[in-house]
Order: sequence, then C-alpha cells, then structure tokens
Amino acid sequence: MDSRIQNVLIMSYKSLSFDLEKELFLHIACFFVGVDMDYVVKILEHDYNALSGIKSLSNRCLLSVSPNKKLMMHRLVQEMGKNIVRQESRFPIERSRVWLSGESHKILTKGEGSKSMEGLALDMQMLDKQMFTFKPSNLKTDALQKMDRLKLLKLNFVKLTGTYGNFSEDLRWLCWLGSDLRTIPSDLFMGNLVAIDMSYSKLEVFEAPMVLQSLQILNLTHSHDLSEIRNMSMIPHLQTLILWNCRSLTRVCKTIGDLKNLTLLNMTGCKNLCKSVKTDLDLKASTSGGKITKQPTFSFPSSLHRLFLNDCNLYCTDSFPLSFSAQQCMEYLNLGYSLFEFLPCYDHLKNLRVLDLTSCSMLKRLPCLPSTHAELYIYYCKSLEEINFQSHRFTLQEFGYEGCISLLEIEGFIKLVPITKLEGNDLGHMKWLKEYENHEVCLVGDDELTKGRSSCVQMLYEFNIMSTSLPDMEDPNMKSTYVSESSSLSFDMPPPPKNKRLKGVDVTFKYTISSDDDWVWFCKINTTNGVDLMYNPKVFGKPELGEVGIWLSYWPIGNTLDIGDKVNVSIAVINGLEVHECGVSLVYTDDKVAEENLENNIEWIEVLGGDLSGFQLSTRAYYLCRRDLFELMEVGRLNAGWFSILVGDTIEWTGMSLLSS
Repeated sequence: MDSRIQNVLIMSYKSLSFDLEKELFLHIACFFVGVDMDYVVKILEHDYNALSGIKSLSNRCLLSVSPNKKLMMHRLVQEMGKNIVRQESRFPIERSRVWLSGESHKILTKGEGSKSMEGLALDMQMLDKQMFTFKPSNLKTDALQKMDRLKLLKLNFVKLTGTYGNFSEDLRWLCWLGSDLRTIPSDLFMGNLVAIDMSYSKLEVFEAPMVLQSLQILNLTHSHDLSEIRNMSMIPHLQTLILWNCRSLTRVCKTIGDLKNLTLLNMTGCKNLCKSVKTDLDLKASTSGGKITKQPTFSFPSSLHRLFLNDCNLYCTDSFPLSFSAQQCMEYLNLGYSLFEFLPCYDHLKNLRVLDLTSCSMLKRLPCLPSTHAELYIYYCKSLEEINFQSHRFTLQEFGYEGCISLLEIEGFIKLVPITKLEGNDLGHMKWLKEYENHEVCLVGDDELTKGRSSCVQMLYEFNIMSTSLPDMEDPNMKSTYVSESSSLSFDMPPPPKNKRLKGVDVTFKYTISSDDDWVWFCKINTTNGVDLMYNPKVFGKPELGEVGIWLSYWPIGNTLDIGDKVNVSIAVINGLEVHECGVSLVYTDDKVAEENLENNIEWIEVLGGDLSGFQLSTRAYYLCRRDLFELMEVGRLNAGWFSILVGDTIEWTGMSLLSS
C-alpha cells in the first residue's frame, strides 16, 4: 500500500509546473515541516514565491496547513522528498541539501564544501543523544565558505573554528541555536539574511556588522549573557524582535523607536532592562528608604501590533506611563507579572484585542477597557477588585480570572461582594443580612471565582438578580408568604397593600447536596402574561453532606407582574441537589419613596433587564446562565434530557437558537 501511495505522490510531484515549486517542496520537506507558515513564507518568498507555492503544494496534497498555521506533511511525502535529494548523488557533499546531522558533521569536520549545497543542518545535541562517537576534531568554517549557493543553515549547539569571510551571499536563514560567539563576526556577510535565530547563544553584545536591508526576524531568546543591543538603525526593515528571557539585557539602542516595520516585540523576562535614573527626587527617596524610579532607556515604535513585556518588573510611572499612546495599531499586549497598582485607560487603543495581566499581584483596578477587547487574562491578580468597560457592557469572548480572590465586580458580567463590605442601604430590604455577615459558607459553581476566596457570606449580583447562600437557620425575615415542601409552587398575584408598590419577589429554597458531582440547577419563574425566566447563578453555597443549605434571591420584576397573573416558581434540579422546601415573598415599596428614588436616579431602582437579548431562546424564554452547560453535556457529565426539563419539549437543545450572540 505504501508503495502505491508513494507512486501517486511521485506523479503529483512530477506534475509541479515550475522548478521553483519543486525547490520549495524540497526545502520544506527537509527543513520546515511543522514550522509556522508565515515564518517560512518570509524566509523563502523572495526566491520561490513561497505563498503561492505553498497553495499549489496544498492543492496537490503534498502539503497542508494546520489550524494554527503550521506546515504539515505526511511521513511518506517527506520521505519522497528526501529520496529525491538522495538520488542527486551517492555522496552527501554533492547533494543540494543535507539534513542528517551525522552527514553534516563529516562535511564540517573535513572542511569540505560544494557549490551545489543549498541547505545544511547539524544538531550536536541530537548526535549526543544518539550516542554517536566522533574523533576529537574541530568543525571548520572552511566548508561553509565553499558553499556559494547556501541559503539555509541550521546549527544547533555547534562550535566552529575559522574565519567567517566569503560566506554565501545567498544565505537567507541562519538558525544557530546555542552559538558560542560573544559578538557577531565583522567579516560575516549577512546582507541578504531574512531571519536570524540565535536563541540560547553566548552573545554578550548584538550589533549588525553591516546594514541588513532584508532582515525581518531576529530571535535571541534565552541569550542569558546578552547585555546590549546596538545600532538598531542598521536593521531598518525588522518586523519581529524576540528577546525572551535575555535576563542580563540592560540596554537597547534608542533607535529601536524609529523602526517603521516592527510589529512584534517580545521582551518577556528582561528583568534588568529598566535602568535606574537618579534624579534629585530619587536621591531623596533613597535616603528615606523609598524606591528609586526605574525607566527604560528607549521608546517603543509606533508600528507595534504585539508587545510582550511580561515578567519585566514594570512600574507605571510618570517617566514610563504604560499608556502606549503612539501604538495605535496595538492588537496584543502582555504586561503579566508586573508591579504596578493602576493602569491608564486604554480606550484609545481601538485595535487592542488581547490584554494579558496574569499575576499582576498589586493591580487594584482596571478602568475603561475598550469594547473592542476580545480576550482578557487576569489570572492571580490577587489585589484586583474592579473591572469597568468603556461601553459599560461585558463583550469579552475569552476571559480568564482564576485566583482573583479580591475581585468584587466585573461590569456587565458579575458582582460578588462579601456582606462585610456592604452597607445596609446597599442591601435594600435585605439589610437584615448584616447580622449574619460573619457566617461562613463554602461557595461552588465557578472554580475560577471561588478558589482561595473568603468563605464569609457573600452577595451575588447577576442579571440584576441579588442572591446569597446561607447555612440552615431560622429568621423571621426569611418567612415566605407562599411555601411549598416540594420544588415548585404557584399563586395568583394579589392586589398590593394600600400605598404600596410591587418591586419584585424573593425566592428561597432549602436543599441538601446529594452527590459530589456537578451541581446543576435552575430557578424558574413564569407567568400567564409572558414572563419566562430561567436563572442559574454563577456561584452558590455547598453545605456539608447531609446538612441543609439555604439559597435566598431577589428578582426585581415587579413592573412585569399584574394583579391576577398566575405565577409559577420552581427549582429545576438537573444534577446533585435535593430540594426540601421553596418559598416566595412579594416585596413592596411606598409609591412616594419609589418616585423620589426614580427622580434622583438612584441606581438600585430595580428592574430586571438591560440588554438581555443575548440570553433569549427561540421560545422567547430568557436563559440566564453563564456556565457552559452544553459543554458538560457533550463530555457526558449531564444527562441528555436536562434541557427539556427547563424548556419542555418544544425545542431540542441541539437546535436551540439564541436571538443574538
């Protein structure tokens, strides 16, 4: 079977219409399988029209591109490409490409070279793992100087002896991981290089020996001895600069700010890049035990699209405000593991899609985030209390917030506040809860929100519904008007008392935990006049096994209920709970008080609403839930009938449509 497949592939290869496509195919088969497509295109585009060539190879099923844009090639296709190269000559030195480290090692040991060589790879670490034994010898640059057509050179932890003059002027890619060079040799011709990768090098200073007009990518990752980068103006068309974990780096030439094409700058882990600037104010601070202000010695180019400054010990100061006012094209910004308490408003960054502030442990508040944000990561920002959006709406598509143990409010999404932090007026008719503010309740439902959080009684605000979980207790304020010893009850709306106005309803239920699996339940309210609400709170209390817990909630739906309406309230348990009692009380206020509050625009005038269109089902019911319950079902953790329990048999969950996203 393999031989038949290979014959088909050979025919496909022979059908390639241009020599350039064949050469491109061989380069990819020998050197670039599994590599990022954009990276390869930049390296090979000038010589091989790489972008159109990759499309052509894909059409012929010789190549594919993965969803994350990696070049993929079937094992048989790779082997076919390598066999084609092997057929060029019995001797590796006379072939166009040498990718086996053993063969490359022999070539460099003997100092041989040929004008036919276009690509060579040598990985000394791989040879060591394969336990190859070699005679003690020096690997010589002489062989490389003889390779006039060399375009691709990949050396991993290779030590070379000799001079670097007369290297191929066609060299496009230099990947020399673990180089022992301290500086770039002045006689090394780099004029046509498109990409340099000298990760894990011993470089102490990087300075281009000439103007590098073609260089687009420079990667110096984990070059731990690198202290300085000079004359960035010598690389005028640089697009990508990676300095990840260059922990000794203290100076980057100021001309980096003048680069017009730099779109990606990664300075992750460059902890010493900010140098001390001792002003008179700083000297006073140092003598009084205060901190000396730090600031970088360079500015960022305005062309940046992606910027990584995580783990750089950053402060937000007057000299380094982190406002990025000139970087209007910024799409991705990573400031993780920084030391600032506050950040400026980023509403001017209209293109910013991703903001990563992971482990900014001193950050307290995030104001005015632009509505263009798609992803926000604030993992373990343990001091962060509040997040606000420019649009006052939550529009994030991806949101990571585990370990934010002080987080009280995410505007438009959720608010979870310990009762101890609330005043009586904040609680409205539930102000009596202050008496129980020091009681403890284990919260579950959203591990990201509850992990490490205080266990004292908390108030959850979600969809304008207030809810809290309590231990089993008796209090006259919790005595319900309508009570059922089952999980549901119904009643007809009575006329309001004299001089009173209906605000909403309190719904309470008592329950025990019946298992340690996923606890999934909904509180449902529907009426004969069209109110149809299903709510699953983001978090709720988990009593100890066998003990009773209480869930108390307030729904501000008074304006939707009319005298005589039949109201049905139920607790729909999908998994893990047993309901022992549920109750409903009607909450009223004085007409005069309500009018005064409305006139003064006091925010706690409760009306369930805002824009809930994104939570409306095709049945017109509102499915108020922020948990991914459909995903739980897909992995077999919920039974197949849970959705019909909520909405009946009118629609299948697989066919459920939200009216807006």
